[in-house]
Amino acid sequence: MPRENFNDLLAFIAVARERSFTRAAAQLGVSQSALSHTVRALETRLGVRLLTRTTRSVSPTEAGERLLLALAPRFEEIETELAAVSEMRDKPAGTVRITAIDYVIKTILWPRLSKLLRNYPDIKVEFVNEYGLTDIVAERYDIGVRHGDQVAKDMIAVRISPDVRMAIVGAPSYLKKHPAPVKPEELVAHDCINLRLPTRGSLYAWELKKGKRALQVRVDGQLIFNGTYHMLDAALAGFGLAYLPADLVEPHVAAGRLRRVMEDWVATFPGYHVYYPSRRQSSRALALVIDALRYRP
Repeated sequence: MPRENFNDLLAFIAVARERSFTRAAAQLGVSQSALSHTVRALETRLGVRLLTRTTRSVSPTEAGERLLLALAPRFEEIETELAAVSEMRDKPAGTVRITAIDYVIKTILWPRLSKLLRNYPDIKVEFVNEYGLTDIVAERYDIGVRHGDQVAKDMIAVRISPDVRMAIVGAPSYLKKHPAPVKPEELVAHDCINLRLPTRGSLYAWELKKGKRALQVRVDGQLIFNGTYHMLDAALAGFGLAYLPADLVEPHVAAGRLRRVMEDWVATFPGYHVYYPSRRQSSRALALVIDALRYRP
């Protein structure tokens, strides 16, 4: 049967259930004569009488009863599914894939998104810890996280943190054996804990700045990691100096487990931003995630 005749079946079901053209017409919002014409046309196409009509009542024939029992539950299932799909407009769902470094995931993304995810159980988030400048389009991420000055111009960027100040720190046990450095050139005499970047497999050069003078210093040491928290643990264990976000080391500095050195040489970077392609259509789930991460001073 052509799809445009599904309404004829619904008209028949309404009459068969109500056993009245008058009540069924009122339910469907059509005239009684139009409804009667629709059902007669359906019977003509099927070549079988579906309703027995008298001046006082309407009742299904044997064929009509069979059709009613077969079709009514199926149309109810369709209506239920359509209602469920309609509800999804107001019920955000889907997976949001995010690439960021472990420090950002732990200190910014997770604290904010854990609250959101409790309220929206149908939103899923995949966190991927990466230190490379990943192409989020090629790798099929929904959003990435970088310092503001690292975001490409063709991306939409939303700030999620204040500016990030760095710190050079060492444990008292290490600094007891090695005089604290004062100038960048003195770092060559120290064990420095290095960060391996996936881009070309290179080591991160410490970015130092004092006034208008900016330097990128390549340091050496016994340990190389590819994550912020391993570097912090090594510094706490007295294995050397580490270049880390100031807010991450501050509790350890306050407790005396670490000491800052070369405080007049540390750099400040533009705050972290989430970014995504300007051409990408934002789903409701993605929009909620971005809004939850937005920096609000």
